[in-house]
Amino acid sequence: MNQLLLFSGKKLAELIRKREVTSEEVVRVHIEHIKKINPVLNALVKDRFEEAIKEAKKVDEHLRGNPENVPPYYGVPCTIKESFAFKGMPNSGGLYSRRNVIAKEDAPTVERLKKAGAIPLGITNVPELCMWMETYNKIYGRTNNAYDKRRIPGGSSGGEGAIIGAGGSPFGLGSDLGGSIRMPAFFNGIFGHKPTNGIVPNTGQFPSTDGPALKFLTPGPLARRAEDLMPLLRILAGPDGKDPYCEEVQLKNPEDVKIEKIKVYNIESNGLIPVRSSLKSVQKKCVEFLKKRGLVVKDVKIDELKHSFLIWSSMLNTYQKTPFKVLMGEGRAIRPFFELIKWIFGLSKHTFPGIMLSLSEGFRFRSILKKFVEMGEHLKEKLQDMLRDDGVILYPSYSRPAPFHNRPLLTPIDFSYTAIFNVLGFPVTQVPLGLSDDGIPLGIQIVSNLNNDHITIRVALELEREFGGWKPPEWVRTIYGG
Repeated sequence: MNQLLLFSGKKLAELIRKREVTSEEVVRVHIEHIKKINPVLNALVKDRFEEAIKEAKKVDEHLRGNPENVPPYYGVPCTIKESFAFKGMPNSGGLYSRRNVIAKEDAPTVERLKKAGAIPLGITNVPELCMWMETYNKIYGRTNNAYDKRRIPGGSSGGEGAIIGAGGSPFGLGSDLGGSIRMPAFFNGIFGHKPTNGIVPNTGQFPSTDGPALKFLTPGPLARRAEDLMPLLRILAGPDGKDPYCEEVQLKNPEDVKIEKIKVYNIESNGLIPVRSSLKSVQKKCVEFLKKRGLVVKDVKIDELKHSFLIWSSMLNTYQKTPFKVLMGEGRAIRPFFELIKWIFGLSKHTFPGIMLSLSEGFRFRSILKKFVEMGEHLKEKLQDMLRDDGVILYPSYSRPAPFHNRPLLTPIDFSYTAIFNVLGFPVTQVPLGLSDDGIPLGIQIVSNLNNDHITIRVALELEREFGGWKPPEWVRTIYGG
């Protein structure tokens, strides 16, 4: 593989800035690589290759004048999740009735990446209304895992996870309501960061939550190298004047964190959903490594975590104003039972997970919702008291490595390993930890207290140095004869 396909966005920006390589060369190398891998993945669903090359040429022309200051990611290619408004590009959110919708302006997060010098190569696939861990919809079809096309790439940022995991982009923009950055990062062997709630504005996404539930959704970066996470978060963060829950936060520097001063709390499972032995084993290796680095590691069990799915769904249902079935019908509620019958006969324009989620909305009991909302608030306080200013949690990312296609339908609440931290608001960094015996990515979540994004990213950088971080899939290497 061309070495440019292995570098971080930060490293590529440095090479371009020093004119050791041109932006056009970097962009063209990634474009040609995408043309090789995307027929297998179906991750990039609409490209803008010609526009990207033109933008790269302008970068190179400008750099020939030896400007003193240039943006941090000047001339570096990236990708964007289709659910973000990106002027001139489709913005369906995977909903068939929006298949012809073209964004008229950029979401603030997209605009900020572009102002930082990044050159988007295109947009990536999502599930229907971004509400399932299998990235499939009736417009673009199904996206495959970067390491095994028989497996899922995760959702809802599954297209981002797959294209980055296969080397097609150094970083990309995703969003996370129940693990939609972290699961794709985990399943595709890359890094992903769910910021502290309220750091990055949600404006310009479709779909989006509304009401107080808007704070449970957060955009964030996915990247093949950990060193891009904090620079990208700094670019994305900050109020936009439209998202009422986005606040100004002073982000600290991961490099200022003394790793040996971090207190580590190791949680092996949520007490309800079993975790595969391969993930337990690699988590144990993490613990052993951190102990050798001088960190104090304590094994803990948190009883409330076994109710993670009920806490997440109760808090989301309580604070979300617009029902999912109304989003499915673009303002007019669909009839879920009727859509299910149509789906059985292959006539529905909606996906099975979307229909079933709409059906489930009819089974809400106010007393149960209240009970688990209160439990969630108590759990948040409990974890804050434990983590304080210097603690992290090691926590499984899912019950198993990337499942085969359709397998999550049999275990639909396994995503609660990631979802619980959306309603609690904590920052979480997903870290790759090598590959299983059958070549599928392993990984772990690093969780910390509110606004301690720099600490989770610091631990991610340390684990990357020890475990090697992202490793290109074998089948991708064989394309280049190695």
